[in-house]
Amino acid sequence: MQPGVIPSPKTGRELVDEYFIENRTRLLEIAAFLDRLDRTDASLVDRDFRVRAFRDALRLLDARPAAGEAQTRVERIQHLLSDPTTEPLEKLDTKSARGAYDRWQLGVA
Repeated sequence: MQPGVIPSPKTGRELVDEYFIENRTRLLEIAAFLDRLDRTDASLVDRDFRVRAFRDALRLLDARPAAGEAQTRVERIQHLLSDPTTEPLEKLDTKSARGAYDRWQLGVA
């Protein structure tokens, strides 16, 4: 176990018994979302920063942290989707959240 990581109070079996069905449903929802994207204009979808970030996040899900790496999957994905800038905006550029930061807009990707 990585240093500073709090061990789970449940066994692996208990975690699977309690959360498998819930997460199976989430996987099926993600698969359905990706299938719907596949049936649209790929050239438009592939340029959307949210879809690009989503696909990057999916790759992080399957990647186990390297030996000595402190960040968990959730931390790496949160970092991937978050705005890395520190300066406040002069004004909001939209009325709603986008769910991902457009790293490609500023060449941060």
